[in-house]
Amino acid sequence: MTAPIRLSSALQLRFTGRVADLDRASRRLLLDRVTAGDELIQAQTTAIIRAVREDGDVALRRFALEFDGAEVATLAVDMDICRDALSRLDPALRQAMERARDNIATVHRAFHPTSQETETEPGVLIGRRPDPLASAGVYAPGGRAAYPSSLLMGAVAARIAGVRRVVVCSPPGGNGLPSPAVLAAAALAEVDAVFAIGGAGAIAAMAYGTATVQPVDVIVGPGNAYVTEAKQQVARLVATDTPAGPSELLVIADTHADPAVVAREVLAQAEHDPRAAVIVICLGQAVATAIADEIIDLLPSQQRRAIIQESLMRNGGILLADSYDEAVELSGSYAPEHVLLAIGEDRQAGVLARLRNAGTVFLGQHSSVAFGDYMTGANHVLPTGGLARLRSGLSPFDFVRWTTYQRVSAHAAASLAPAVAVFADAEGLPAHADAARQWLAS
Repeated sequence: MTAPIRLSSALQLRFTGRVADLDRASRRLLLDRVTAGDELIQAQTTAIIRAVREDGDVALRRFALEFDGAEVATLAVDMDICRDALSRLDPALRQAMERARDNIATVHRAFHPTSQETETEPGVLIGRRPDPLASAGVYAPGGRAAYPSSLLMGAVAARIAGVRRVVVCSPPGGNGLPSPAVLAAAALAEVDAVFAIGGAGAIAAMAYGTATVQPVDVIVGPGNAYVTEAKQQVARLVATDTPAGPSELLVIADTHADPAVVAREVLAQAEHDPRAAVIVICLGQAVATAIADEIIDLLPSQQRRAIIQESLMRNGGILLADSYDEAVELSGSYAPEHVLLAIGEDRQAGVLARLRNAGTVFLGQHSSVAFGDYMTGANHVLPTGGLARLRSGLSPFDFVRWTTYQRVSAHAAASLAPAVAVFADAEGLPAHADAARQWLAS
């Protein structure tokens, strides 16, 4: 990049400079965040899926021992164990989880898909009705980190959509059970079954079924590279949500932004994963310098400092835009999971109206991404890797299929028949033409 902006050398970022000076190669590096599995991951995932299809529960127990170091006597977790985990949960955490569950339910009820009808011509009625899928599987990560919040996001959305059977798969720990927090969340969400199964094997089990696990119609929930690859490999058989990659945040900040607030948002998303991507587009050199200095000041106190530093070096950036339009254009091309508008309140509505290709947009610096991750009720299962240009966040729409119905009156049939017959004759389908012409006398 040319004409770099002035930032302290103590902050190591991959991308710095003016947006207008991004050359083609630099822009391509900035936008290319695809984290598709490499050939080894693809091959290993294929082998795991094949083993589960052939050996079922035996393969799942073998993989639990191999990958999780856990001996699992019973893959199905008794729901009494989940309810017991909920009863033992720290009261403050339980209250937070209940509040999150209730807010998720409120949001998803408000945005529930609804039936619609329209009349294209007199006597021609077309309708479209959302029908819930019969069953859904929610994957809840375990291992180094358990995410009960993701379980709530998936299971509550499925329930609001009207799915009758909701099951959860989550990796077992040393005691052969998933994380107590995940078990408690399963009880809170009132799922129908929980299985101590992790990784690609869990996806295969939910897609193809085993003696213990009944197959489902849709599989949702984040996971590691093997889980993501497995979901892609079974997508021809079952519906899946958008492939989940490392967390992403793009901030647009102007002179109204509090540099310390923006810096904390940067650190919060960067701590997710060494491959997380955080970009700040600043309107003004002073804003960029102040935010960079705050990141430098806060970084030493971060418990996950090493992860944050690697994330910023691999995919982090502070860029300088000459206008809001320039910032919006780059955001649309970047298509991030999260966008934070740390700009003046008088500008927020106008910028939001022009923003496209974002998983979710946070209006104003009080709207911390962390609030959306846990508590506002908006779903945090969102597209990453630029897929926000064509995919949306998880919602009840992911748990329904649509039935279209049509009604044509006798008068309308006579009106449609000549034009339909002409079409059918032109396409060489005489029986279609006859089927239409029979109504000419009506």
